[in-house]
Amino acid sequence: MKAFLCRRYGPPEVLQLAEIPTPTPAANEILIRLRATTVNSGDVRLRSMDLPPGFGLLARLIFGLRRPRQPILGTELAGDVVAAGTDVSSFAVGDRVFAFPGEAMGCHTEYVCLPADGPVVAMPANLSYEQAAALSFGGSTVLDFFRRARLARGERLLVVGASGTVGTAAVQIARHLGVHVTGVCSGANAELVRSLGAERVIDHTREDFTRLGDSYDVILDAIGTASFPRARPLLAPGGRLLLVFAGLGGMLLAPWHSFISGLGVVAGPAEERIAYLHELAALAAAGTVVPVIDRAWPFAELVAAHRYVDLGHKRGSVVIRMEAAPDPSAVDSPG
Repeated sequence: MKAFLCRRYGPPEVLQLAEIPTPTPAANEILIRLRATTVNSGDVRLRSMDLPPGFGLLARLIFGLRRPRQPILGTELAGDVVAAGTDVSSFAVGDRVFAFPGEAMGCHTEYVCLPADGPVVAMPANLSYEQAAALSFGGSTVLDFFRRARLARGERLLVVGASGTVGTAAVQIARHLGVHVTGVCSGANAELVRSLGAERVIDHTREDFTRLGDSYDVILDAIGTASFPRARPLLAPGGRLLLVFAGLGGMLLAPWHSFISGLGVVAGPAEERIAYLHELAALAAAGTVVPVIDRAWPFAELVAAHRYVDLGHKRGSVVIRMEAAPDPSAVDSPG
């Protein structure tokens, strides 16, 4: 099978297309033929090691000092089950699924094996493969931060970076929860953010959201521009600041800032839970959440997709469409 391998850190050109063996599912695993995957901010940060301040050495200790220990990047996918292990009863050959291996990665390839009880869920029938592939990364992040913030109906939410993968999911999920949403994005993306449910949009190229005299119960910062000192004057009593994109210093200081201010500061990586995938599937099936796709690239042009994401201007998600892969006849179900 074909896979893009990242054998060293660096620019998009470090990614190399290679032929590697197609995996065989273990007794508790399913083999998925990918139909779509994504290139998100996590992929480009790991590939380049261009990380929030303070995380450089820590990330290398976790993911590999000189090169990624997992050379196949990609955190989310959608595809078809083409083989199943002898102990698998929850999925059958032909099932359409989406999955979120997350930090384990491994999705920039034609086939992947995942545990049947792992981060894989049946695709909502109303989504395309491209939409289903783009459902997990932003949606899971938002659900986790909203859970930790105890976001409640009727509250006022400010989403900074409302047109990105996390931001577009945050606006839609918050609207579903009955929250009053204000989005911060460029003027070019204002109509998109309004169409997703934002009651108000602030064009950051024309106005500084910190100087408008507004007050919010919750601020979600998806891009790293609403630090605690900037956001504190905007938070109402009992308010919470959600630092989705934070440096190591911001993460370490979050408990202290919470203590001295009486406000809630939530930082740190989002927890990856299978329950979030089931919740997202239900929201998508109901039409409540529809993943926003900036553009789709063929698998052979994955390097170009990385270059595009590196620019930092994408709307929603960048999707990778998989070309027709060969029939994995050599890896038929053990059963």
